[in-house]
Amino acid sequence: QVQLVESGGGLVQPGGSLRLSCATSGSILRINDMGWYRQTPGKQRELVAIITRAGITNYADSVQGRFTISRDNAKNTVYLQMNSLKPEDTAVYYCNADIFAAIEGRGRYWGQGTQVTVFS
Repeated sequence: QVQLVESGGGLVQPGGSLRLSCATSGSILRINDMGWYRQTPGKQRELVAIITRAGITNYADSVQGRFTISRDNAKNTVYLQMNSLKPEDTAVYYCNADIFAAIEGRGRYWGQGTQVTVFS
């Protein structure tokens, strides 16, 4: 069974940094793009950053220059380095990946989310 598990969320003051990780497990054959999304109460989930298997990245305008997405293909893990955090970055952050799995076939999978709270 394919699973994605996020970690690294927490409380931080404005201007601070956090690093999120998303580890995968299961009968994974290949992972294409991996991404981070976030959601606040009453709002739709929005894309924060995405990275292709080749390492091509794309960011939401609101985080460009502050956040960096990276991945380790050997470990099937994706990271999100978040610097210069602002109160408006407060949200639940979700990992997402396009995965080919031996048993389940191809599909997009989500993690359970990790809370990031930026407050002074």
